Amino acid sequence: MRRLLPVLLTLAVAAGCGARASAAGFEAGRLNVVSAFYPLQFLSERIGGDQVRVTNLTKPGAEPHDVELNPRQVADVADAGVAVYLRGFQPAVDDAVAQEAKGRSFDVGETVPLLSASDGDDTLGGADPHVWLDPVRFATIADRLGARLAEADPAHADLYTQRAAAVHSELDALNTEFTQGLKDCVRREIVTSHSAFHYLADRYGLTQIGITGISPEAEPSPRRLADVATDARATGTTTIFFETLVSPKVADTIAREVGAKTAVLDPLEGITGPGDYFSVMRGNLAALTTALGCA
Repeated sequence: MRRLLPVLLTLAVAAGCGARASAAGFEAGRLNVVSAFYPLQFLSERIGGDQVRVTNLTKPGAEPHDVELNPRQVADVADAGVAVYLRGFQPAVDDAVAQEAKGRSFDVGETVPLLSASDGDDTLGGADPHVWLDPVRFATIADRLGARLAEADPAHADLYTQRAAAVHSELDALNTEFTQGLKDCVRREIVTSHSAFHYLADRYGLTQIGITGISPEAEPSPRRLADVATDARATGTTTIFFETLVSPKVADTIAREVGAKTAVLDPLEGITGPGDYFSVMRGNLAALTTALGCA
């Protein structure tokens, strides 16, 4: 019986073991990979190439935090050769993987992380899951995902390893762009509608002032709105950031209060238009350098 290889923060990979899976997680000669949401889909496709068939459990444009899976998606998890997910981020995905683990040859509690606790640093914002916004940590995830795909499909191990190394190099270049672009700025505080940017802020010496918490759907209290407005004035903030998948109403409220403008800072939980991880991250860098008055 094959194992479902769980991965990631536990970004975790789980390798499939469903009874319906064709050729032990393969279909038409390609490894079936299920990804939980966009950044994991992006890495799976870039590293897997033509040797994998990737199914994303979060539809384009959908907010992934509270995704619910339909029966077809649960079956996709059961049929996968590898499932790439962020444990604790999407309860429905956790449940589907745990259900698949029952009676199988692996314990979902013993999955191998793509990112260790020390790599992820849970002291950053407590439960902030948005580790992919740090290109350095995302490069580590790419390396380890390449290794897990190679384990699941040894016949193409060299290809997975080579592609993971290529993605790592691209992420190194992106990190250099952010480091240089954010090196000399008038301000280093970013006011965001959703506290999704702890990892990005930590990597580049910024301070995040989040209007809401980790959940983008949380409603801030009047006291919180007042505190953020006070901080925005004190730091000379000129831009209040909102994101693409939720309403900008809260950001608009603070912006009107302090006389600032609004702009998008995308946490890349999903993709809503043309482009990919790299183009959206470079768009984020452009937005930050403008808002922070960077040289």
